[in-house]
Amino acid sequence: MFSTGQLVFAALFVIVFTIALVFMYRKDLPLHKLYYKRTYLILLAFLGFIALLFVIKLLTKDTVH
Repeated sequence: MFSTGQLVFAALFVIVFTIALVFMYRKDLPLHKLYYKRTYLILLAFLGFIALLFVIKLLTKDTVH
């Protein structure tokens, strides 16, 4: 399906991209701590909303036999 060269390129790309991503994230870490405080609250609100939709779906489920 893929040639050996393509697989080598893909593997090297993933490795180099991951290293660059980690390096840049560590470089920006002080800014993240300064500007993105308490972002976990947004995640909790989103998960709570999804849970609420699931509960509403279960409560309004049509139980026709």
